[in-house]
Amino acid sequence: MGRRPDRSMDDVEGRQRQVSRVVVVAVTLLAAACAGANEGRPELRPVSMPELAKMGESVQAQIRAADAALTRAIDDRAAPPALADTYGLLGRLFMAADLPEAAEPCLLNAHTLAPSDLRWPYYLGHLNRDRGDLAAAAGFFKRAVELRPDDVASLVWYGDVQLALGKPDEAEPQFAKASSLQPNSLSARFGLGRAALARQDYRRAVTYLEEVLSQDSEAAAAHYPLAMAYRGLGDLAKADNHLRQRADHQILPADPLMVELDELLESPQAYESRGIRALDQKDWTEAAALFRKGLAIEPANSALRHRLGSALYMMGDAVNAREQYEEAVRISPENHLAQYSLGVLLQADGKHRDAVERLTAALKSRPSHTPAHVRLASSLRRMGRVKEALDHYEQALQQQPNLIEARFGQAITLVQAGRYSEARERLSDGMKQFPDQTVFAHGLARLLATAPDARVRDGRRAMSLAEDVLKQGRTLDLGATVAMAFAEMGQFAQAAAVQRDLIAAAEKAGLRDVVTRLAGNLKLYERGEPCRTPWTLDEIP
Repeated sequence: MGRRPDRSMDDVEGRQRQVSRVVVVAVTLLAAACAGANEGRPELRPVSMPELAKMGESVQAQIRAADAALTRAIDDRAAPPALADTYGLLGRLFMAADLPEAAEPCLLNAHTLAPSDLRWPYYLGHLNRDRGDLAAAAGFFKRAVELRPDDVASLVWYGDVQLALGKPDEAEPQFAKASSLQPNSLSARFGLGRAALARQDYRRAVTYLEEVLSQDSEAAAAHYPLAMAYRGLGDLAKADNHLRQRADHQILPADPLMVELDELLESPQAYESRGIRALDQKDWTEAAALFRKGLAIEPANSALRHRLGSALYMMGDAVNAREQYEEAVRISPENHLAQYSLGVLLQADGKHRDAVERLTAALKSRPSHTPAHVRLASSLRRMGRVKEALDHYEQALQQQPNLIEARFGQAITLVQAGRYSEARERLSDGMKQFPDQTVFAHGLARLLATAPDARVRDGRRAMSLAEDVLKQGRTLDLGATVAMAFAEMGQFAQAAAVQRDLIAAAEKAGLRDVVTRLAGNLKLYERGEPCRTPWTLDEIP
């Protein structure tokens, strides 16, 4: 780090401690050398204290306490295992604080003093991998695997580095062993797929990578290598489909040692990482508590405010969740996640104009945020701004072609725009592409029963579709569609009978608004008239 002429007292004190540390270690090494080789004392590397002025006070305090403990251990000539732990703690703190140059000698000394302890080569492997020294990382991960051959994380990381070095034949056995030890390991299966791809064994690559996605459809990192494998097989259509879905999300092994490293610092970032893991485990209360601890250290942390709001929302506390989101936006207006979350809450309250403002702000900061495009389109179409809504659905589908919510929303918006033939095609395509999603069949049935365009209507097909959907369960909306189909076929008595049953059910449930809407269609059927309004503004899906 560069020198500064206006060095603070903390900086001066840190420099003095750094010099002192080097002297202490040098004296220790000199004493060891003078004592003779027969004592077997290992040669240790000097450790320097970096500048800490830019770090939070809590992190500085932790590092200085570990530094003082190391000085005492050196002065007391602690036994190698105890001294290794002391070096290791300081090295891990440096590593967690993103100070790799300071961490390395500490971890090397710990490894020298306790060569059979898995932790030190494992952390050194990660340290060298992160800074791009793959050969060194491979050596350390290899040592970790030698120390504990059944450690899945070490095997996966060793294979990953070998693959990055262009050595798929060395990588594949590591992934294979990890997969045999932990058959449900996505990271091991992902590694096997990438190793097969590197060897141009495209069929095996497809098999492994498709298995990854079948286990977890959100494992978006698998799409790019899978696209390359399909390209190698000459299936360009599938290759293009997976290329459109690629993302940079990593597929990582379960990694207790790195989790331990993440949790080491008493910092907002550490509490955020721990809180996110609690969210992943659906432990909303623990997540909220961890985010609050991070905010106690750094109250103006916009990301933590948003995380806390999300935990509170999942606990059912929408009022306080909204307060946290609003504070996050006040601190950082460009926090697109907080803007998005506020938009979602406003949308749920039916405040679509305000929701549009927040969702637009989210997209201004992050134009590629697909969920914001979908939510914004939903509010816009409810406000009657169908052209803008269609534009945002299109952008969402360009980013995620298989997003069901966007595909269905686009079809319903086309209905609102009076483009009934196009809507019919979109809903039909949705049925074919997502046969298990009854929303498309129900939407198509409603459109075929009620479209103002006679060229689109088909009462018999509408009834057939509605009956198929009924096998999955009955709802008031689906019952209304059945009545509409009866009316379109001219069977007005049956339509009116179904409608009266629906009204009775809605009255029993206390759904007054629904009763009013259903009563309007009942009057049509009693007059021998079909419905020509697929969805009113109040009931748009």
